[in-house]
Amino acid sequence: MPAAVNSTILPFTTQAYKDGKFVTVSDADTKGKWSVFFFYPADFTFVCPTELEDLADNYDAFQKLGVEIYSVSTDTHFSHKAWHDSSPAIGKIKYTMLGDPAGVITNNFGVMREGQGLADRGTFLVDPDGVIQFMEVTAEGIGRNAAELLRKVKAAQYVAAHPGEVCPAKWEEGEKTLAPSLELVGKI
Repeated sequence: MPAAVNSTILPFTTQAYKDGKFVTVSDADTKGKWSVFFFYPADFTFVCPTELEDLADNYDAFQKLGVEIYSVSTDTHFSHKAWHDSSPAIGKIKYTMLGDPAGVITNNFGVMREGQGLADRGTFLVDPDGVIQFMEVTAEGIGRNAAELLRKVKAAQYVAAHPGEVCPAKWEEGEKTLAPSLELVGKI
């Protein structure tokens, strides 16, 4: 079964590149904290480095929210290091770059392109209990926006911390929320 909102992420263990080192990362590393899994098709490509650089430029903002970023492609951790060392955009990255050459994580999240061995552009927000709270998959040529992802993370964290409240469209931190009730039906 592909991943779905309100489902728990499946187990995985893989090699990754982070802070100039190769590290082992598993689903257990995500427990107890918010995580973004940011899938992209391949290293050394075109739209992907613009997205990963955008995340790198906003990484501190995610960290302030207690969110860890995991970029994922079906490339190896060796390829991630080579790309990090050779690209000014990718060289900014401080978050964890997961290698998934066997496609375990990519298949677990349901974003493997059939017969291609490449991931779709998938974004998944996972809560501290390992439950997917948000997911989005875009077409090959459509790059994602870290600022919009940050807004959605803030909304998910707000809703998790305030049971009985929901965030309306275009909600920004500090703005009014809604408390669904019989009195609101037909009034919005």
